Amino acid sequence: MSIDLETAAKVAKLARIRVEKEALPALADEFNTILGFIEQLSEVDVEGVEPMVSVTPMRLKRRVDTVTDGDQQAAVLSNAPDAREGFFAVPKVVE
Repeated sequence: MSIDLETAAKVAKLARIRVEKEALPALADEFNTILGFIEQLSEVDVEGVEPMVSVTPMRLKRRVDTVTDGDQQAAVLSNAPDAREGFFAVPKVVE
């Protein structure tokens, strides 16, 4: 896959990044370098390799998957500009 100047300009526009016309070739080259590296990664044989979270052996912390109220209602509502009866109060926006 190759990124042309038009596509680079479109990506920059979608990302809301202002790129001058004279900088578009460099941006397209960077995109092509990134895509080339991604294609290179797809050539790596990962057959039989288990997914891991780090290069060092470690295990993610786990917690019991149960529904709780978090017991944080007062702390969460403490920063609300207007809280009533345990809820965020907002002005009516629909008549």
